[in-house]
Amino acid sequence: MTGWTASDIPPQQGRTAVVTGTGGLGFEDALALARSGGDVILAGRNPLKGPDAVARIRQLVPQAIISFEQLDLASLKSIDDFAERLSSKRPSVDMLINNAGVMVPPRRQETEDGFELQFGTNFLGHFALTARLLPLLRNASKARVVTLSSIAARAGSINFADLNAEQGYKPMPVYSQSKLACLMFALELDRLSKKNGWGVSSIAAHPGISRTDLLLNAPGKFSLERTMRTFLPFLFQPAAQGALPALFAATAPEAKGGTYYGPDKMSEVRGHPAPAKVPDAALDEAVAGRLWRSSEELTGISFPGAMIERATVPV
Repeated sequence: MTGWTASDIPPQQGRTAVVTGTGGLGFEDALALARSGGDVILAGRNPLKGPDAVARIRQLVPQAIISFEQLDLASLKSIDDFAERLSSKRPSVDMLINNAGVMVPPRRQETEDGFELQFGTNFLGHFALTARLLPLLRNASKARVVTLSSIAARAGSINFADLNAEQGYKPMPVYSQSKLACLMFALELDRLSKKNGWGVSSIAAHPGISRTDLLLNAPGKFSLERTMRTFLPFLFQPAAQGALPALFAATAPEAKGGTYYGPDKMSEVRGHPAPAKVPDAALDEAVAGRLWRSSEELTGISFPGAMIERATVPV
């Protein structure tokens, strides 16, 4: 694994990959997979930026097999429509990279379905998408689901009394909760896949601190995050480098289900893919089970055949 780069991705011919998010890390994921011969579906909400990203990838990789599909993770209907379209076109999906995200909007916002925007997009949207695509993933041979967490998950906690931050909204704690939830989901999905014989490996990854537009687009003009991104760029590794842990998790033969990967240098801030430290909060299987049940209740979506037997966690 030492020094692993995108050039180490095995040939992906004949494998279908769905990547959420058309800019930053998602773009780099799709570009690397297209270069490796994969059939890539780049999914995003913007009908202008998505096709532009596909065109840029085709310029760089003329032989690329890549298409854009509209998908708004802040809309359960959009997720349903995307899954229906994909099911009508493809018999299987080999790889799902749950990458798209929203970071620290200064004011509380809601998704189309009334969820707090960060929790609803980063976590619940990908929870619903994975559930909807599970039949296609199960139809593939050795399918993988890679869900993006963040080093911010270290500071996260799951507030079951106020999952949607209706009682109080603070941008970074809410973001940290959403990314902790993503990590717990990835680990729980792998446990359930093994238990139920789904044949799907679920892996978590995080990009360290990477030079993408995420910090520029969401926070207020004078936020600490935006200021750091603008005036201290040396702290941020290139997006192509930040994409490597997810690409390793998605393609490397040695990547295992139920694991977590991130950069290997500077306390996982930058570097090459390596096993990442799982925060203690993400290891609580009782909390993970309760989060899963809460997610099913909030979205009205369940994973076919999922048997969850977890101890009740007090409110």
